[in-house]
Amino acid sequence: MPEASGPRPAVPIPPPVTSASTAAFAGVVRGPSVGQLRISQRDAGTALASFIESCPQLLRREDKSGLSYNADWRASCEAAYQWPMSDAPRFFQTHFETARIGDGQAFATGYFEPEIAGSRTPRPGYVPVYAMPSDLKRGWPRSTPQSERSGRAPLGRQLANGDFVPYYERAEIEDGALDGRVPVIAYAADPVEFFFLQIQGSGRLRTPEGEVIRIGYAGQNGRGYTGIGGVMRERGLLGNGPGQYSGSMQGIMAYIRDNPREGRALMRENKSWIFFRELKGDGPLGALGVPVRREASVAADPAFVPLGAPVWLDLDRNEADGLWIAQDTGGAIKGANRFDTFWGAGDDARRIAGGMSGRGTALLFLPKGTVARLNSQDNSSRR
Repeated sequence: MPEASGPRPAVPIPPPVTSASTAAFAGVVRGPSVGQLRISQRDAGTALASFIESCPQLLRREDKSGLSYNADWRASCEAAYQWPMSDAPRFFQTHFETARIGDGQAFATGYFEPEIAGSRTPRPGYVPVYAMPSDLKRGWPRSTPQSERSGRAPLGRQLANGDFVPYYERAEIEDGALDGRVPVIAYAADPVEFFFLQIQGSGRLRTPEGEVIRIGYAGQNGRGYTGIGGVMRERGLLGNGPGQYSGSMQGIMAYIRDNPREGRALMRENKSWIFFRELKGDGPLGALGVPVRREASVAADPAFVPLGAPVWLDLDRNEADGLWIAQDTGGAIKGANRFDTFWGAGDDARRIAGGMSGRGTALLFLPKGTVARLNSQDNSSRR
């Protein structure tokens, strides 16, 4: 989501930057006991339900943060399946300790599951919702020296003469570059609403017949993401002065509506395009591969938070305070203590997520004994 002002100044202070590459290098300090946090029954219950859904992945996936091993989570996951929801706060007190990563200074935004008008069949003015193209591949342009061909090759497409070039950007796709060449899942009635649905990465299309089509992220065209809120700030379009717009999602959308030609060009500044797949089930899927839940799921950087782990937020936006489960990631969610809170679907979710810009502190919940082990390993490496 574009950074939003909400009740904050129209030009927010940039989020904290962490130079460390993983949580293990950022530093891990023991925090207060879980009992001191006074987790409410409601908060603990929703978090426990999401934690249970995360456990199969916690026990299988590699923790890229360097903080834990799969086996560390086994005892808490086995206990979670049998734990009574009526006593959920005690579950977290029994099995977890808190840790502060780096300085613990948190910055949190919000995202939601948009529901917009759509159709299974093409209609005048509707735009296609593309599935993954078969010609979107990874490769190296001929101009890239062999010495620089390390890591993952960039995304692009191969021409008939064998040259590898970047994939079509947003403007080219909107102008029909993929017409008749890429499968279409459905059609969105409003290009502006669809643009913001792409930023969210998932959403729902409601057809005139009443069908709800849930779509989720399948891939991206390999082009860099440009936050149009930042572009508008640079151009002096956001603020509290005459003719300026709020920095929230709603304010940015209002500018695009009021200035259709300039707004279309602004959206094209973001060359990134998202491809979708149709989802079945009761919720959009996060990066962990399980449904994300309202006021329970949060996106985090897996280099600093084990996906599936509980996170405690204490922010200057009280609605985002409390216990969350890290079940998703995001292109703009990078670094220690950077989070994106999920608010579900509906008008209130749109309002809260679009205006969410909270600062405060974050604590990571880890299986008991983890912090002592990490500090012991750190001390040993310094000898």
